[in-house]
Amino acid sequence: MTFTPTQTLTFDAFIAQYGDDFRYELADGELIDMEPTGPHETVGGKLATQIGIAITQAQHPWFIPRTCLIRPFSDIATARRPDIVVLDETVLSSEPRWEQEPIITLGRSIKLVVEVVSTNWETDYARKVEEYALLGIPEYWIVDYRGLGGIAFIGKPKQPTFTVCHLEGEEYTLQPYRLGEAIRSPLLPHLQLRLDDIMPR
Repeated sequence: MTFTPTQTLTFDAFIAQYGDDFRYELADGELIDMEPTGPHETVGGKLATQIGIAITQAQHPWFIPRTCLIRPFSDIATARRPDIVVLDETVLSSEPRWEQEPIITLGRSIKLVVEVVSTNWETDYARKVEEYALLGIPEYWIVDYRGLGGIAFIGKPKQPTFTVCHLEGEEYTLQPYRLGEAIRSPLLPHLQLRLDDIMPR
């Protein structure tokens, strides 16, 4: 048996081959299959609706793109495809690739990212926390509706958890919320939301 190493991709090769395929993102040149499920999409869809209502009520010049890739580093072949992204339309003219393709390279264009946790929970709780903080994204929400994350992140016993990561300086402070608790967002202070509201039926 011959071992064949995984072929690494450049950022541009990933965009050319998988830019329109919502199943994949890129991490250090490695293709990542995000394996979305129906319940995963249910949670993301319900939450996007709630965020959209809050944005409209607050009359912010923000929107949720139908599809969007984030390139956190110009020198590393990584492309993130969050479950939800909130963009500030007033600064998109500074984005070098936006007019041709939905790729974001500047943190100031992004107000919020949301990841709905799946089996690769380590990435959502660790690496993406660092990447999104380095980009200067004001808030990052981790929606662990199945309670998959490590005990260090969601406590013991494991249970569904919604974590609001709020940027203070260069690092996020993490505030977990459980079922039945009102979620507080510094970015969207008038948002009325509980994890219960977005759970699959």
